[in-house]
Amino acid sequence: VACAGVGVSYMQHRQYTVPQVLHPLSYQMRRYLLLVVTSILAVSVVESFSLGVGQPVTRISGTLKASATALDNNDDATTEDATSENPSTNRSKSKRKVVVIGAGWGGLSTAHALSKNYGGNQGDVEVTVVEASPRVGGLVRDGFTTTSGQRPAEAGQHGFWDNYYNIYHLLRTDLQLDMETALTDYAEQGQYSPQQLEAVWPVYRNQPLVLPTGLAQAAFTRFLNLSWFDRATAFPLVLAFSEFDDSPEAWEKYDQMSFRDLCIRLGVSQKCYEEAFEPMILTGLFAPGAECSAAAALGMAYFFVLQSQTAFDVQWCRGNIGQVIFEPWVDAMTQAGVHFQTSTRVTGFELDPDNNKVRGVKVLSTADKGDEKEEQILEADDVVFAVGAKALNAFVRFCPELGSFPDFRRFANLRGTSVLATRLFLDRNIDIPYSANACWGFESGVGTTMFDIKKIHGEDAPTVADAPGAVVEIDYYHASKLLAMNDEDLVAKVKSDLDAMIPSAKGAQVVDAAIVRLSDAVNWYYPGSYQDMPDIKSKSLHNVYFAGDIVRTRHGSWSQEKAFVTGVEAANAILGQARNKSIIPMASDELHVQLGKQLVSMAKTVLGRGDKWKGPSLVDFFF
Repeated sequence: VACAGVGVSYMQHRQYTVPQVLHPLSYQMRRYLLLVVTSILAVSVVESFSLGVGQPVTRISGTLKASATALDNNDDATTEDATSENPSTNRSKSKRKVVVIGAGWGGLSTAHALSKNYGGNQGDVEVTVVEASPRVGGLVRDGFTTTSGQRPAEAGQHGFWDNYYNIYHLLRTDLQLDMETALTDYAEQGQYSPQQLEAVWPVYRNQPLVLPTGLAQAAFTRFLNLSWFDRATAFPLVLAFSEFDDSPEAWEKYDQMSFRDLCIRLGVSQKCYEEAFEPMILTGLFAPGAECSAAAALGMAYFFVLQSQTAFDVQWCRGNIGQVIFEPWVDAMTQAGVHFQTSTRVTGFELDPDNNKVRGVKVLSTADKGDEKEEQILEADDVVFAVGAKALNAFVRFCPELGSFPDFRRFANLRGTSVLATRLFLDRNIDIPYSANACWGFESGVGTTMFDIKKIHGEDAPTVADAPGAVVEIDYYHASKLLAMNDEDLVAKVKSDLDAMIPSAKGAQVVDAAIVRLSDAVNWYYPGSYQDMPDIKSKSLHNVYFAGDIVRTRHGSWSQEKAFVTGVEAANAILGQARNKSIIPMASDELHVQLGKQLVSMAKTVLGRGDKWKGPSLVDFFF
């Protein structure tokens, strides 16, 4: 680093030494090229010195291996956002009261990060988590039962993908769970249509070769009916992935169009789109590609599938997630002093208009519906909205005190898409080749997943202990038109879909079933949604923060991991700490991905006369 700094200074002082050929390039590009060269020299010097004293330099590749180092380094960082205005930088002896609205991954992460600051000189934060449901967990909570009332159920199955670095750190280090009993091992996954098996997603970490990402997925994924020609038509998407760098500028560009339009205009074949990409979007973003932002689709696909060869490897929760993960997590936070108020609905807010702050959160308990309840006001020095698009929309529409602020009014555009989670208990066992499966073609515009619960949870798990036969979970996404069906018709439809995928299920009878309807509950990343999403901190109300996977962040993660990360970011903002403190970053792009992004960036910078985002974008050619 020192050598790089000296080199840059020398470049600035001795401009006549710059080769003439570099003059058309921007100052930033010349600076970057010199930085690369001098950094290589610096590494060589350090390696020579280390070898000379018998202590060779150890290179650490991969974020998981470097997670402890990353956390230590981030803990020492300084924040750009911390100012004298932040109340945590000038705290009095009285405890600061933080109210977290929502107990999903984002809300629990915020409370967890704040609770880790109890004791010593930072024992002055009092956290209260308010949750409308009887149990914590947000969208992924359990606590549901079958139609007979005899067996437990939950809102879908919950996977933990290879890039969930921060959640894995929580499970292994903070909660110290037994990972072999908490999560399944890695296993192959299937993809089904009404014509039965269409593709097999292998365990990529178990393949004989480690290949560059993109090539690995193409080589090892076994498509049974999709030709190599159709798969090759997806290659132009490399241009879009190379330009989309997750920056606000890239989001604004690619958020203008749908993912389906992007694929059509880049020449992706109809068969490739319908059998490879549409199922991925329906089960990853929970809506059809024609109704999903291209920016969201590119970000999600890169995180879950293309970030590395092993990105799509996934482990599933062994049992209901509430019992396996949320209960020990809540117990740990309760012992650290966090207060939980479940079955409690937020009804309004008290504002401090002179300082543009929220000073109180109005709540009403719904635990005993028969008893008349009095509204309670929770004092608040800071408030965190850890809820999804549907709830943010509702807060703005039904709380006029928030609707007067511009950054809140835009939340009225946010909306969700519906999920139907079903679980069938059969009278006999059936052979389902793969424990987790993505499915398509059973209902137009609806995504589907299928899970063998006995394989995932285990034969002796409480969720299946008294089941006479197979237990199959089939969930539907973008499923509003299915929610209107009655339970009996839904069970018949789900059984019919199962019979089409697994013919051996036709002779089995349904002895019990769970039907969980979640109307507009999942965030919908529609084209143009980026401008409506919240940032970590409100621009209008100085003590209001946001957490969840609808929140804008540069971390690069998605889904549960993104919700967890933004929760920590919100806690850091409240405490006046660096935004990335105690957050494990995403692993660096592989070299060929970095090269592709750099080439695209260089070309745009040259054509934009020094400003990359004034140069032409791939999206510009589509309008």
